[in-house]
Amino acid sequence: MRAAIFHEVGKPLTIGEVPDPTPGDNDLILKVSHCGICGSDLHSTETGLMTLPGGSIMGHEFSGEVVAVGRNAGAVWKTGQKVAALPVITCGACPPCLRGEIYTCEKASTIGLGQSAGAYAEYVRVGARDSVLLPESVSLQEGALIEPLAVGYHAVEKAEMRPGGNVLIIGAGPVGLAVTLFSRFTGARHIIVSERSPGRAAMAAKFGATDAVDANEDVMAQFRKKTGSVPDVIFECVGVPGMISDCMKMAPRGGKIVVAGVCSKPDTILPLMGIMKEITLQFVLAYRRRDFDLIAGWLAADRIDALAMVTDTVGFKDFPAAFEALRTPGQQCKVMLKPDLA
Repeated sequence: MRAAIFHEVGKPLTIGEVPDPTPGDNDLILKVSHCGICGSDLHSTETGLMTLPGGSIMGHEFSGEVVAVGRNAGAVWKTGQKVAALPVITCGACPPCLRGEIYTCEKASTIGLGQSAGAYAEYVRVGARDSVLLPESVSLQEGALIEPLAVGYHAVEKAEMRPGGNVLIIGAGPVGLAVTLFSRFTGARHIIVSERSPGRAAMAAKFGATDAVDANEDVMAQFRKKTGSVPDVIFECVGVPGMISDCMKMAPRGGKIVVAGVCSKPDTILPLMGIMKEITLQFVLAYRRRDFDLIAGWLAADRIDALAMVTDTVGFKDFPAAFEALRTPGQQCKVMLKPDLA
């Protein structure tokens, strides 16, 4: 099968032939329909804590059609079904699995993040117990967006916001847009997005932002002018060094900062600032198993227009260039690989 392969830092992905995956007893093989590029993928191809080994196949935001079923999974799964799979293969029996906390499974194998091959390929192996059947009305392209939507949902859930709160979201990439959407779900009054790209800022309005501010200017001054108040919660959805410190400077006394952006490089903060303001700093990781089911249901009920975040869909021919372009993004938001696209 064809796949996009990472070789080493500083070199673009190449498209090559690799062996087709085969299912284990509790696995499914999906024919990949769509797979999104995540900021974590970019970090994984740069020098840092997340650098992948050469020969890795990334891709953890995906959907597909079942083409092969492991012998223990046939009672539930059939070929031809539409699936959005969580990007981790779990044991299904340990305490974290039973609680739905898939990323702390004692035997977890991540997909597209350095352990099991990901979905920048024509086919991908997934765990049958870690897969979600898509409702008939949900397209496969929408299904591939469940993963980034779930990241935003989990971040908002961890914020424990009350209805009527004021929210500042730093960054209007896919995670920032998902946080915007679910902040609206919780009944936030003011949802202000800070973004440098005018195109992304405009996109945030489609996801429920009440206004946007220019990240190149004084963000808090703009926030106060637009709301007459201060943020109850600041969501950091960028993931670059210095951003947490900036959020701490902006946060009011007793404020909360939720860190959803993935920063893989060393960073520093001034703890005294957090102490003097009694700031709550909440880091979040991924999502729970049930979040995929919830979002699939909301997509089926037309409560979410997930496709509004997709700006580009490319085939293998244009994929390496599209991947590299996201290192210095302009108007792009969610860029997707569609393996069968000419």
